[in-house]
Amino acid sequence: MKILIADKLSPTGVDHLRQQEGVEVIEAYGSPPEKVLELAAGVDAIIVRSETRITREVIEAAPHLKAIGRAGVGVDNIDVEAATERGVVVMNAPGGNTIATAELTFTHLLCAARPIVQATASMREGKWDRKAFSGNELCNKTLGILGLGRIGGEVARRALAFGMRVLAYDPYLAPSRAKALQVECVDFEAILRDADFITVHMPLTEGTRNLINASSLAKMKDGVRIINCARGGLIDEKALSAAVESGKVAAAGLDVYEAEPLPADHALRGLPQVVLTPHLGASTKEAQESVGLEIADAVIQAVRGGIIRNAVNMPSVDARTLQVIGPYLELGSRLGTLVQQVSPPQIETLRITYWGKVVELDANSLTRAILRGYLQCISGQDTNFVNAPVIMERLGIQVQVTKSNLESDYTELVRVEAQAPDGSVTSASGTLIGKAQLSRIVEINERDVEASPAGLLLLLENHDEPGIVGMFGTILGRDGVNIAAMSLGRNQAGGTALTAISVDSEPSAAALEELRAHRGIVRAQLVAF
Repeated sequence: MKILIADKLSPTGVDHLRQQEGVEVIEAYGSPPEKVLELAAGVDAIIVRSETRITREVIEAAPHLKAIGRAGVGVDNIDVEAATERGVVVMNAPGGNTIATAELTFTHLLCAARPIVQATASMREGKWDRKAFSGNELCNKTLGILGLGRIGGEVARRALAFGMRVLAYDPYLAPSRAKALQVECVDFEAILRDADFITVHMPLTEGTRNLINASSLAKMKDGVRIINCARGGLIDEKALSAAVESGKVAAAGLDVYEAEPLPADHALRGLPQVVLTPHLGASTKEAQESVGLEIADAVIQAVRGGIIRNAVNMPSVDARTLQVIGPYLELGSRLGTLVQQVSPPQIETLRITYWGKVVELDANSLTRAILRGYLQCISGQDTNFVNAPVIMERLGIQVQVTKSNLESDYTELVRVEAQAPDGSVTSASGTLIGKAQLSRIVEINERDVEASPAGLLLLLENHDEPGIVGMFGTILGRDGVNIAAMSLGRNQAGGTALTAISVDSEPSAAALEELRAHRGIVRAQLVAF
């Protein structure tokens, strides 16, 4: 068994691998892409940090590859889709760097309040300029935290110890979770308006990319201080540079960037008010030893056919069980993704009900697949089958699972319901059909439909009246959108109907607006699987 370590791993992790019988460790730190491609051809597993990119080309060049381990959290440098297609498990080490990243965030926070770095540089130049480096106290200041997950929660605890008022914005966070952390749960606009310091702790998704931009910066207090130790791309760097130059932003601390390494001529490098670190979030001895040992052990277990832990693209089960329940996991994940996109941002309860033969399977793995699907657009690639229940708990969402013995119209059925604080419920049900066990959505919000949970699905809730379907087709056809399949269900004649339309391409914003503006349309929403 050969394991390639492409990026520098802690000695503890490397030693653990070398101690395993029958394991050959290939250390190739800092290898160029062509060398990684060459070495991958004969290995069973690859371990990386954030430097080496494991592309589709690398995965396809490694016929014996069974596992890819990321000594850290984010898997942006790994083509997870290509790995999944090849049946290669991708794992990370999500727990080891929580404290290290939270402490680095607070280090940047302190440096933004007191210009320690700038004063040190001045002293090294032989100066003694006390007046130039006056700072601010953290006590009684307001800290706005964008994203109150694992690391955001640790930052909140430290801020409270410094006597700060802590505001948190997380659209998926239940009020009970905020109350437990002793923080105030507010909307995004309140953070922009009231915070003296703002720190970002969200995953990078299409919804969070450039969350801090020229528009949001303009709404902040004059002299605000901004920290990002989460993901590059959450902050529009050009807009931040301009805001620092104008004095709108008094100071900033960054550990992550849109492009890494940060270009030598980048505008941020020339701003003395900005403290820059080269992606040091997990760079402590303790964190590196923790993630190194964690990922080394996980990779060994996976390659030897044992329990799969911290998997990004598959559940933590043995290979034989996975072969049986695989189609159900796919169905569950798609149901979770659908319900999350059509339900309100904040929910209190996620109810899952199983009928038929599916009851006899590993319900724990299936439930985790549903939770991962639900969280995929919320928490990004950091969510996997292992940590999904923990993230739901942090969000304050109660998960209820029922195995029903009542009769159903289907031999096997999975139903997912999301209940909002106002009591409203969003639901979707699915089953498997045919020898190929293909996933099918058979109900959405109490209306019978039949749709494939793949690609793009346009959901239209409309008044049940003549001519509506023709109107859909006319608007989409004029927009150049081809309809692949359509299913229509209604609650009663003359009531409201739900039309599920599988489309080959995304309708334009203008077409969606035209649909929503039509008198017969109650709601129009595009779901992406």
